[in-house]
Amino acid sequence: MSYAPSLPWTLESLDLSGIDRARVRHNEELFFLLCSSSFVESGSDLYTHNLVAHFSGDEELQTWLSQHWEHEELQHGRALSAYVRAVWPEFDWDQGFAAFWTEYGAVCTAEELETSRGLELAARCVVETGTASLYRALHEITDEPVLKQLTGYIKSDEVRHFKYFYQHFRRYRENEGLGRYKVFRAVLKRVNEIRSEDSDIALRHVFEQCYPQHRGDREAFRRIAGKAQDLLRRHIPAEMTVKMLLKPLDFPPRLQGALEKPLAKLAEKLFLS
Repeated sequence: MSYAPSLPWTLESLDLSGIDRARVRHNEELFFLLCSSSFVESGSDLYTHNLVAHFSGDEELQTWLSQHWEHEELQHGRALSAYVRAVWPEFDWDQGFAAFWTEYGAVCTAEELETSRGLELAARCVVETGTASLYRALHEITDEPVLKQLTGYIKSDEVRHFKYFYQHFRRYRENEGLGRYKVFRAVLKRVNEIRSEDSDIALRHVFEQCYPQHRGDREAFRRIAGKAQDLLRRHIPAEMTVKMLLKPLDFPPRLQGALEKPLAKLAEKLFLS
């Protein structure tokens, strides 16, 4: 199966000149969340190349990764950075991203992927769950029309990406004979990596660009970045997050239904503690 590169929306779909800056300009916590997200999304081509190599021989998945997923993820980065530049022009986005990229590029390697293709796809489902939940939360946080439109676009993209990765995960799960315990371990491992690595690196480089006098001061970073994380925690769509996280585990419907409500109460801690 072949795909022609296409995008469900473009940067031109957004009227950046129409941003109501007064609604967001004062919100440092929102700035931290948007800017750190723009850093991670703008570095997604490296991860894509690692995945394409990892799935050597799977032409359908490789083609989708390189011709659809990579372009959509990079567009997220471009759109978010354009929004940040429009609202906070004094922030040197290029310098901040360059510092982030130096550190992130060193840890985002092929060696970090699961050796099992099926388990790596389960891990990808976790990442897409996290991003879909993030942009759903940002969509709820803001009342600025252009940002609401943008986060709506990205959230829909991330949910669609989750479905695609999940579809291929099911194929590899059957081919590799993956049991629920192995899948659970891969899911839990990636949840912990999201909490401890990617978002922390991005937030820290936004912080250091904004507060160079506090570079290396972990206490100051935790205090300021913690406010952004608290804002996000209050708006995380817990039920959606849990449903997506549980899906690769393929529990019987009655068991999954019984697990969703109690686990929803813990969802924010999984990603933001």
